[in-house]
Amino acid sequence: MIRSRVANIVGAVTLTALLLVSTLSGTTHIPLSDIVRAIALNTGFVEGDISPLHRIVWDLRLPRALFAALIGAGLGVVGVVLQTTTRNDLADPFLFGLSSGAAAGAVFVITVSGDILGVWTLPLAAFCGGLVASGIVLGLVQGLRTSAPEKLILAGLAVSFLFAALTNYLIFAGDSRAAHSVIFWMLGGLGLARWDTFPLVCTGLVIILAYSLYHSRWLDALLTGDLTASTLGVPVQGLRFSMFFVAALATAVFVSVAGVIGFVGLMVPHLARGIVGPLHRQLLPTAAFVGAILLTGSDMLCRRLLAPQELPVGIVTTSIGSAFVFILLFRMQKTQR
Repeated sequence: MIRSRVANIVGAVTLTALLLVSTLSGTTHIPLSDIVRAIALNTGFVEGDISPLHRIVWDLRLPRALFAALIGAGLGVVGVVLQTTTRNDLADPFLFGLSSGAAAGAVFVITVSGDILGVWTLPLAAFCGGLVASGIVLGLVQGLRTSAPEKLILAGLAVSFLFAALTNYLIFAGDSRAAHSVIFWMLGGLGLARWDTFPLVCTGLVIILAYSLYHSRWLDALLTGDLTASTLGVPVQGLRFSMFFVAALATAVFVSVAGVIGFVGLMVPHLARGIVGPLHRQLLPTAAFVGAILLTGSDMLCRRLLAPQELPVGIVTTSIGSAFVFILLFRMQKTQR
């Protein structure tokens, strides 16, 4: 318990510092005093004229930094839930077709339909695509009358490949001039961070974190195996389906505003377990902090590597994630000897 509290305090301080540095970072130098004044002006604490620099802080940099923290925290929690419910240490939100479905919906808007509903068109289409993909996965598993983790993973992979093929077809058959936007969105990015969609992202994080914390004891029981968990009174099949549905809902929300950001949900649970252990009451908040720190730092890095040009944040997280998987595999190999 003490270890968890210390970890969360350190995480909160580190995240606050990163959010401040992220807001300061950019092609235009803005002093800290102007950042504080911009926040005070836009929140109504002080009165005065809002300059273009204040607009840059309030409309672009601050929401982007907050989106990175919230989405990173959400993906970290989703990764913990999926790895526990499937008993697969390599499970992440993008193993089950969730991101592929959201990508297909967004690519359809970019290449075919256009913004028929205004700025909400792309997030809504991606959200619906993610929910459709999760619905197909759950339908397949329900049709097999089993909640076995390996069946869930195989169904997710099948749906992922299906929607990936559909996405590639839309890219090939659609407007070629939109290819750059499609590629940037599929690799993940926080350039669409706006206050309009901020409540949506907050809702996604609150749903997955609150639901998983409420069932943290049942998730702990799943670590012992399905049979033992059942004898302890855990409705294993119902819990697995409900957790997957909530994880799918949250992932669809995150992907709908930030695109496909890979490997965050895979890395964060392992890092958090190394800090506070496997029990979910302590693990879930720590995973949220670690995910927020990881994605906020990755976003800062992607803005600096080719400045003033911006890299998709998914390139940075995937590069870190591939190295992490190599290290994880080597560790697993050593423990088997």
